[in-house]
Amino acid sequence: MFAPREILRHLKSMRHYLAFSTIFLLAGMVVGATNPALDSFMQSQMSGLRDIAQNIDSSSHPTLYLMLFILLNNVIKAVFVMYLGAFFGIIPVVFLAINGMMIGYLIHKTADQGNGMLFDVIVKGLLPHGIIELAAIVIACAYGLRFGKMIFQGIGSVFTRKSGWGQEFEKFMQRTLPVIVLIAVMLVAAAIIESTVTVWLLGE
Repeated sequence: MFAPREILRHLKSMRHYLAFSTIFLLAGMVVGATNPALDSFMQSQMSGLRDIAQNIDSSSHPTLYLMLFILLNNVIKAVFVMYLGAFFGIIPVVFLAINGMMIGYLIHKTADQGNGMLFDVIVKGLLPHGIIELAAIVIACAYGLRFGKMIFQGIGSVFTRKSGWGQEFEKFMQRTLPVIVLIAVMLVAAAIIESTVTVWLLGE
């Protein structure tokens, strides 16, 4: 079950959910970049992140604390969004939309500043860790969407008296365990890169 080949095989069977997750994320980015009505909400989100970053920066071991904060924050959110997808897949969609909006908003505001800032933010600030981190988020949300669909199917099976749902649900739950390990490994790598390489690149 934990063999890399088995994990990849199951991820391949989830390709439609992975595609939907990617679409929701990209849609959020477009909304965040083009909707000025969201400015106050995005500013409040960014302000909260800046406060946390300043507190970490003033600590005795900022690099270590930054890495631990990023890792724990992302892993906890990934696990929650995967299993809270049981509420009919609503939470993964909201999570993807908000994350996408924040990225789109950041890129849009940076582009307005000009002077090569957009290149720095995307190439130095987002790409080094973002590719891995966003991939992990998309995978977690894809499983959350699948979880939500299975709950719908389970409710339907009660009325249709269709058998086999319980076994399928149990098998799916077992498959989420190695996926959590995969997501955790990806997020560890992303946290290390973000707290070291990204900080170094942006500080040049």
